[in-house]
Amino acid sequence: MHDMMAVNQGIEVYLLDHSGEILYSVVLDHSENTPAKSVSLAPINSFIKDKGEKFVLGDDPRNSGEQKIFSVAPYSVDGHNGFVYIVLAGQKFQEVSNNLLGHYFTQLGIGATLLTMFFSVLIGLLAIWFLTKNLRLIISTVKRFQEGDLNARIENPESSDIAIFAKSFNEMADTIVANMDKMKSVDLLRRELIANVSHDLRTPLAVLKGYIETLQMKTETLSETEKQEYLQITHDNVDKLSNLINQLFEYSKLEAEQVTPVKEPFSITELSHDLIAKFRILAEQKQIELKLNNPKENNMVFADVGLVERALQNLIENAIKYTGPEGKITLSLQKKGKVVEINITDTGTGIPLNEQPFIFDRYKQVGKSTKKHGYGLGLAIVKKIMDLHGTTITVLSKPKEGSSFIFNLPAYMV
Repeated sequence: MHDMMAVNQGIEVYLLDHSGEILYSVVLDHSENTPAKSVSLAPINSFIKDKGEKFVLGDDPRNSGEQKIFSVAPYSVDGHNGFVYIVLAGQKFQEVSNNLLGHYFTQLGIGATLLTMFFSVLIGLLAIWFLTKNLRLIISTVKRFQEGDLNARIENPESSDIAIFAKSFNEMADTIVANMDKMKSVDLLRRELIANVSHDLRTPLAVLKGYIETLQMKTETLSETEKQEYLQITHDNVDKLSNLINQLFEYSKLEAEQVTPVKEPFSITELSHDLIAKFRILAEQKQIELKLNNPKENNMVFADVGLVERALQNLIENAIKYTGPEGKITLSLQKKGKVVEINITDTGTGIPLNEQPFIFDRYKQVGKSTKKHGYGLGLAIVKKIMDLHGTTITVLSKPKEGSSFIFNLPAYMV
């Protein structure tokens, strides 16, 4: 038995009698537990019967209530029968094995934890990359836009998982580009306006300078009649200059939206009578017939009387300017449902068809000609006044036959 222990120190050898009582034992590692005095024969008989071909656990004498792998062989000496009972793996060996197994599982657990953490971080990074893919696209597009690519837009913003940001950026970019285009257009118009106004201001100033210098240099040689003629020309050019400056100031206020119409009911018929009387002398000087149609029908409108008066005044002045001797200018008023139609018709030179869309633009240049139109700011002011009243003005014109300017104002029901 000792030889067996020497070969394999992990076994415990017990000598049993025929009833299972322990007669003798060889154990290298001693335990504080009190060893059992016998073992159950049932596992032993089963093991012998099956010739060890089936897996059977037997009692562990050193640990009551526990079962372990065993091997057994019957013996018979001098008429005494019994069993050699061998328990595989002693207590110390079992403890060491358990410790090693525990250490193994600990290392396995640490490895599994680290592996799990690695894959978790990897999956997290992949998830972040996937989720921020569209965000990175937006950032890239914003940088392109910032660097001057004004056409940079996010394609298919609806398909993005952050569609609201993509659509908002596209809308913002469109607004910025539109505002920039508008600013460029306004700047171009400003330059054009300055150039044309400078031209118009230069003419009366040059005339003023010329006649004033003539009066200064030849005051002793000029006759009284010539002096009066020169002074009248100077006076007329001062009026022209003053009128141009006033128009410029008025148009600037209208364009800057500093004018708010104060609407009230008033008689457009009475206002028309006053304007006809005001311009009659000027029209007669040019041998032009200026009249009001339907003068007895009192038409009431709801609008800003001052602005409407200014618009009619500009239209009548414009008609007188472009109508020759023996011509006619007619101001017509006609109520049509909820509006009153105002029509200023002249028999003047008319407006070429290709220029008609631009007559309400301030000093608009048409075609390749370098000649500036004489419409000036008068009609541009009329257009702004119509815009403030939420209405439109229409021009009907044929060259050498005359023009008609037509607009509507809300009728006031008494």
